[in-house]
Amino acid sequence: MTIYDLKPKFQSLLRPYVKQLFTKGITANQVTLSALLLSIAVGGLLLLYPSPRLFLLLPFVLFFRMALNAIDGMLAREHNQKSALGAILNEASDVISDIALYLPFVFIFPQAYWWIMLALFLMIMTEFLGVLAQTIHASRRYDGPMGKSDRAFIFGAIAFFIGIFPSLTLSENTHYLFIIINLLLLLTCYHRIHRALKEATMTDKDKDTSL
Repeated sequence: MTIYDLKPKFQSLLRPYVKQLFTKGITANQVTLSALLLSIAVGGLLLLYPSPRLFLLLPFVLFFRMALNAIDGMLAREHNQKSALGAILNEASDVISDIALYLPFVFIFPQAYWWIMLALFLMIMTEFLGVLAQTIHASRRYDGPMGKSDRAFIFGAIAFFIGIFPSLTLSENTHYLFIIINLLLLLTCYHRIHRALKEATMTDKDKDTSL
């Protein structure tokens, strides 16, 4: 069970707004780019001014980004806006946005610098593996326990608590939190590889049976 499993309910809440955007001529790619620009702008702000109080922006920005990500997908699927460019933009912007929004944590938690950098690398790997599954005739994998939505929730929670309690940034034990995050990211990579291979094997068996 991951936060991603709640996506259908979240989409139901957003559907009226998606219809309004469609009637106004807003495209899925425009929404994708808006989410990307928002992430880069906020990430850049936090890099320039790494104040714990300013990190209180992050939970709201992450939630809004998740909403925009859901909206662009719904526009593409439900309003015939799917395109090869859109698929590339969607995957690339997710990785760039993650880096932009989570890299500033290295300035807040310098004692966990290498653990945070490792987490960024593993985030990229989880998305790469999710897309790579399609090359072996499996579906795009979104398995957890540390998928995109889960990462947004956890880093948003961290940002909230350091914004309310700035002294937490001085804790010498912070790196343990990021070690746990890295372990969960490694488990996510394993799940995506394992389940993609399993799905691809089942697909091949079905093909052989049909023949």
